[in-house]
Amino acid sequence: MMHSLWKRLRSAALVFGLAAMLAAPLAAQKKQLLEYPSIHSPVVGERGMVVSQNAIASKVGADIIRRGGNAVDAAVAMGFALAVTLPRAGNIGGDGFMLVHDGASGADVFFDFRSVAPKAATLAMFLDNHGKESAQASKGYLAPSVPGTVAGLFKAHQRFGKLPWAKVVTPAIALARSGVALSPDEAFVFSWGQERLSSNVSARATYYKADGSLYRAGEVMKLPDLAWTLTQIAQRGADGFYKGPVAQRFAADMKANGGLITLEDLAAYRAVERQPLKGSYRGLEVVTAPPASAGGATLLNMLNILENFDLKASGLGSAKSLHLMAETMKLGYADRYKVLGDTDFAKVPLNGFIAKPYAAERARLIDPDKAKPAEALGTGDPWRFESPSTTHFSVADAQGNVVSTTYTLGADFGSGVMIKGTGILLNNQMNNFDHGGAARALRDGLAPPPNAMAPGKRMLSTMMPTIVMKQGKPWLITGSPGGSTIIDTVLQVVVNVVDFKLNVEEATHQPRIFQDAGDKLRVEPNFNPDTVRLLGTMGHPITSDETMGSAQSIMIDGGHFLGAADPRRPGALAVAP
Repeated sequence: MMHSLWKRLRSAALVFGLAAMLAAPLAAQKKQLLEYPSIHSPVVGERGMVVSQNAIASKVGADIIRRGGNAVDAAVAMGFALAVTLPRAGNIGGDGFMLVHDGASGADVFFDFRSVAPKAATLAMFLDNHGKESAQASKGYLAPSVPGTVAGLFKAHQRFGKLPWAKVVTPAIALARSGVALSPDEAFVFSWGQERLSSNVSARATYYKADGSLYRAGEVMKLPDLAWTLTQIAQRGADGFYKGPVAQRFAADMKANGGLITLEDLAAYRAVERQPLKGSYRGLEVVTAPPASAGGATLLNMLNILENFDLKASGLGSAKSLHLMAETMKLGYADRYKVLGDTDFAKVPLNGFIAKPYAAERARLIDPDKAKPAEALGTGDPWRFESPSTTHFSVADAQGNVVSTTYTLGADFGSGVMIKGTGILLNNQMNNFDHGGAARALRDGLAPPPNAMAPGKRMLSTMMPTIVMKQGKPWLITGSPGGSTIIDTVLQVVVNVVDFKLNVEEATHQPRIFQDAGDKLRVEPNFNPDTVRLLGTMGHPITSDETMGSAQSIMIDGGHFLGAADPRRPGALAVAP
């Protein structure tokens, strides 16, 4: 598709020249212009592509490739750089997933560095007097789970990295030490997060001036404690975080403030290498995240359902195609909440959930002309088909290596807890367990839900780095932040390029919808009012508040690397090395 576009662009001048020669004299006097068929055009690279939510981090990744590094080196360097340049989501105190396609072997490898519950964690710690999840699961020293980011980045680099470890960490150290000039958006974000961050002494001292006032746009914020921690990591690898001086400061601050994470928890943490989930959509292979991601399996389930409908015939952005996607999302989310959990702890019908016969059964519930209440659709039984704040960045290099990475602190600025003397801002992922469901199961004498908390267990996540393959080669590399909207965001990017033949930039710019297991259909601001009206007549209760996701994607087509940075969050940038 994109290859033919390039041919059209290269031949346009010749076509216009021939037309001018054969036309009438008046026509021959008209201005001859090159045609551009797309409103939105991607960044084009010949040697690779780097895309992230933060321009400085994208430039770090591109520079690593220019210096001889591969896509994994660049991704690792970007992961550490984002901890400095995008502290509301970039992190070393959080967790995530990395999906790697190795150009030499053709292998697809998934690195699971989702955080785990501390050994001392108990259900009662996270419930209020009414058996519902308490605020302590989301903020403060009980909210963090044992971080996985450093272990995951180190494991991926050990397996596939080309440059020395210290060399890929060094750019982040330099940024933390010399400081970063804040953009208007970054300055605003610290204003927005001031209440959460100011409740912690170290976070307040790090991100605000001595008198408590805000840094303004253009002013430089230096992070010397984080530079020290990153130096320990550069010198000692993952042990520089999970053992030694950093770990000792970590455990001491936790103990002094009633936190749960101990030296034993840190030393015991392991990132895990897993087989990615694989499915197909309209003849293309889709490689995505396995549990503890709920996102990858749900994506494959939704794509399988959509294969039963001709979206292309319904039309891009039409009420009909959006209705079909919304009902598909409703079905996928309902099953996701019921059946998925950490497969190291819970038995789940994973293969049944992503089976095409199961999707065909669920697709028959969709009325092509009318929305059904979520209660009427219910949840399915995939067991019968069983044969057993976040940010995203994508990287591709000229050797055929590609990396899709999503990682997170949970909420913006995570738990608001910064470990004294380290600059490490911690996640609040303990709220991603199903504490309420576990309490109800305990009350009723039932088995705990698949996503119930247990010491050492990974909580479910919607993060889902994804690669779509064409003829055995990476074609689309994508993923997104956005909490519960991640799955629907990635689904729409895939549908836009596969069904509607959009280039990756156009696919990114299309207005988005979000539908979970409830009845309300959320649309982005300024959505076409005629389409909204038609969706309403089809039975969809419509809401609208803010944009959804921030997909950072690459398409590799016709020998070109095509980068698309999602404009929904300011500062994103695609860079060709």
